[in-house]
Amino acid sequence: MLQRRLRLLQAVSLNMSMMVGVGPFITIPAIIATMGGPQAMLGWILGALVALADGFVWCELASAFPGSGGTYHFFDAAYGDSRTGRALKFLFVWQFLFSGPLEIATGAIGLSQYAAFFFPVLKETAWNWGAIVPGLDSPVPWFNLLGVGVMGLVTLLAYRRIEMAGRLMVVLWIGMLCTVGWVIATGIANFDAGLAFTFPEHAFDLSAANATGLGAALAIAMYDFLGYYQISYLGDEVENPSRTIPRAILISVLAVAAIYLTMNLSILGVLPWQEAMKSTHVASDMMQRVVGPRAAGFLTLMIIWTALASTFSALLGYSRVPYASAKAGHFPRFFAATHPKGDFPHRSLMLIGGLGMLACLADLATVIMALLTSRILIQFVGQILTVFWIRRRPEVVARLRFRMPLYPLPAVAALLGWLFVFGTSEWHIIAYGLGSLALGIVVFVAWDALRAVPGGPTPPIEDSNEAT
Repeated sequence: MLQRRLRLLQAVSLNMSMMVGVGPFITIPAIIATMGGPQAMLGWILGALVALADGFVWCELASAFPGSGGTYHFFDAAYGDSRTGRALKFLFVWQFLFSGPLEIATGAIGLSQYAAFFFPVLKETAWNWGAIVPGLDSPVPWFNLLGVGVMGLVTLLAYRRIEMAGRLMVVLWIGMLCTVGWVIATGIANFDAGLAFTFPEHAFDLSAANATGLGAALAIAMYDFLGYYQISYLGDEVENPSRTIPRAILISVLAVAAIYLTMNLSILGVLPWQEAMKSTHVASDMMQRVVGPRAAGFLTLMIIWTALASTFSALLGYSRVPYASAKAGHFPRFFAATHPKGDFPHRSLMLIGGLGMLACLADLATVIMALLTSRILIQFVGQILTVFWIRRRPEVVARLRFRMPLYPLPAVAALLGWLFVFGTSEWHIIAYGLGSLALGIVVFVAWDALRAVPGGPTPPIEDSNEAT
């Protein structure tokens, strides 16, 4: 059986390490480019508000239905084995198998890109996919292959008892706090308001171009905020989950929002936004300018440490999703097993780790946008609608130990924020999201029909390290 060994400190460290990771260190140039100036920082502010509003949604669902599996568990607890419940659970696992490993891989790819600060040869092409798929001109740099190795290492680190993994998570979290703290302190000490608040002409015009740019900035910000709910995936391993998980979510959102806004302003107060927008190592470039190359190299090592923490956190949480769905009979029973000595879902961990290794071969920018659009409709919008649903059930409301303030305003704000991100994405990214959803619906209809056929999908089983 899974053991409840994670306390508030481990829960917060897990969430924050997942949220910070390498994201802000590689996306600051991209977010500035979305609106062509530092006014794109509005995306960070709006992102913090949407993350907080959506955090209330996660808090309420985790309070009502504490358990492992995150969104999958919430759908299962709220809708049961009704057709709606079966569809939502299936579609969540469906999109997760495509988006989850991609999200984990962004940390490993970002780590490898910063490693190229020391070894420029990593930026060179290892091979071109055209050699395998005729007509496909897509070069794969050496740092992508390094990312595959990083994912393998992280999988080995996560392959252990949960209390040992929790202690390791705290160590990695402390390293992350030191990294962002150094960047912020250096930026504040050398801050130039004239650089940070020099806006281009028409920066705040109410135009379609600025609205689209703000949507793209919000999308990048939300990618960087992803993870405020990570502890929800390990609910069965958390002490007093109905209280601990909501507290960890809110602490994580508020703390990371303060870190992001302060760090971004610190960097823009040192580097002109025109220069920062073109940088591939923006934090290292800032440090090199004000302290020197040796300090920049040491900071790069700390950013690599932070990326490792993020990747570890993501894998640890997401590896519980196939396990939870396999227990409920919506995934092959083979993955419902736990380690006979370590009491952790080792087969599910190896599955997600392996898929993450494959995902490291993809392009980072495309991965970020694709993973967002593929999960917005099923996961985030689906959860918001589920909160509205459970609020109509007195027996569920009666046991809530957390209720979002000013309901339903935070839920509505989160819904509008996510739909704004989806609607302002590029057409091919929207097509990817809708197409993967449509394909999932087709597969679900076929899968659901097999439930009545002997030898079809297996029924729910008990948690056991003897499952096969």
